[in-house]
Amino acid sequence: MRAKKIVFFFPAFSSQEATAPLGILALATPLLNHGYDIRIIDSTITPNFEQRVLEEMPDALCLAISLVTGPMIRETVQIARAVKRLYPTKPIVLGGWHPSLLPDQTLAAPYVDIVVKGQGEDAFLEIVQRIESGASLRGVAGAGFKEDGRIAFNPPRALKPITELPAKAYHLADFDAYEKLCGRRWTMYASSLACPYSCAYCTNEGVYGRKWNALPPDQVVEETTDLVTRYRLGLLWFVDDNFLVDRERTLDIAEGLLRRGVYFDWSVQASTNLTNRFTVDELKLLRRAGLSQIAHGAESGSQKVLHAMNKDFTKLGAIYEVTDKLTQAGIRPSFNLIFSFPGEGEAELRETIRMVMKVCRTYPGAEFWTNIFTPYPGAPIMERAFELGIDVPKTFEGWADFFPRYTRLPWLDGKRHKQLQTMREYLRVAFQRVPVMVERKHPITRLVHSTIAIPARWRLDHHFYSFPFELWLKDTASRVFPPPKAKVDAFKLEPKAVTS
Repeated sequence: MRAKKIVFFFPAFSSQEATAPLGILALATPLLNHGYDIRIIDSTITPNFEQRVLEEMPDALCLAISLVTGPMIRETVQIARAVKRLYPTKPIVLGGWHPSLLPDQTLAAPYVDIVVKGQGEDAFLEIVQRIESGASLRGVAGAGFKEDGRIAFNPPRALKPITELPAKAYHLADFDAYEKLCGRRWTMYASSLACPYSCAYCTNEGVYGRKWNALPPDQVVEETTDLVTRYRLGLLWFVDDNFLVDRERTLDIAEGLLRRGVYFDWSVQASTNLTNRFTVDELKLLRRAGLSQIAHGAESGSQKVLHAMNKDFTKLGAIYEVTDKLTQAGIRPSFNLIFSFPGEGEAELRETIRMVMKVCRTYPGAEFWTNIFTPYPGAPIMERAFELGIDVPKTFEGWADFFPRYTRLPWLDGKRHKQLQTMREYLRVAFQRVPVMVERKHPITRLVHSTIAIPARWRLDHHFYSFPFELWLKDTASRVFPPPKAKVDAFKLEPKAVTS
C-alpha cells in the first residue's frame, strides 16, 4: 500500500502572536475527506521543527509549505534544503501568497518541485493524487511543476467564491500549544474574500482581483459560535480584507450572535469610509455582539500621500469621525500607518505624526501600528519599481528581507532610516497598544515604559529624536528584567537593504 501521509510545514512569521495556520487548515479538509493522513509542523510551536519534519518524511508522499513574502522564506529554504538532501525524490510543494504572485521565480529554486498559484483547496488535492499514482501533473489547473528538468505551468484555476470552499479543519490545530506561546486562546476566521478597492501597496488584487464575496450571516454565526465553544476560544480575528463591505450583512451577523448567546471577542479589518457608514447605535449593537476592535488602514495623515496610494476614498476627517463613533460605542479604534511611501517627504511625515498625537490625546483608547513601506510583488506600485530605483530580488531567497519592520529604500537609508526607526520606537511607548498576545513584562519594565511615555510624546511633538536615552532605558530594563521567552521565536532579521 502506498503512503497516504502529507506533511505540512508552516514557517514562523517573526511573531509570538501565533495561532493555527488558516491556509493549511483549508487545504487539509479535502485531503482528509479523501483518506489522507495530515501532519502539520508549525515552527512557532515546535522547538526542534527541522528534526520533526525529517522524522515525518520517510513515509510521506510530499512536503507542502505555505508562506507569504518576507521572513517565512528563511525557514522555508532551511527545511526544503534539508529534506532534499536526505530525500531527493520527495516532491516539495510551495503555495500561499508569495508563490501565487511569483510562481516562476519560486519554482526556479532548485529545492522546489511544484508550486500552487491561487486557491489551493482543489489544486493541491489533485496534485497529491497525481503524486500518489505516479502520474504527470500536466492538466492540473493552477499548478506549476518541473518535468525533465524544465519548468511548466498549467492554465490558471478559476477562483471559487468563498461559499463553495470547504470548512477549515480546525480540529488539527494544537490550540493548547498556541495558548502557551501567546497567553490566550484565539484563532483566525475568514468570512469573506477580496476587497473592492485597489490600494497601490496591496497585493490582494494580484490574487483575488476585486471580487468581494462573502459567507451568508447565518453561516458565519453558526461557524463562529461552534468554533469558540468547541475549542474554548476567547477571541476570533476575522482576516477578511474588508469586513464591512456589506452593511446589512454585518448587522445581521451581530443580531445572530446575540440570539445565540455565545459571547466572545472578535476583531475585524475595514476601511474608514465603510466604518463611518454605521451610526453609533449600530456600532453599539456590534459591541454587544462581541466586536471589540476595528483595525483600519489609515496609512497616512497626508491627503497627498493617500492620493498617491490610490486611497482617495479615505478622508482624513473620517479618521476622527470613526474614532469618535467607535469610542462612544466601546469598540477599540485601531489604525495602521505606512511610512516612507513614494512621495512622502518631511512635511507629510509630520502631518501624520500630528494626526496620531491629536487622535490619541483626544481618544486615549485609540491605537496606531506602524510599518515602513515595503514593495511587495503583485502590488500596483511594483509596476514602477525600476522608476523608483527599487532593486527587485532576482531569486526566491532574496525576498526574505522584505519585511515592513526593517525595510530600507533608495530614499530611506542611513541616517534617515535610523531616525525613522527611532521615531517609530517613540510612537510605541508614547501611547498604549493592545496586542493579541498577553504581554509578560516584569513590573519594573512596565514602570519604566509608563514613565518614558511623557518624554516620548514631547519628542514626537517637537520631532526631536537625537540622543534617545529613554529608549536606551527601556531596552536596558527589558534586558535586565526579561520576560519569559517562548521556546521558539522567528529568526531576528538583520536590517539589510532591499534596494540598490
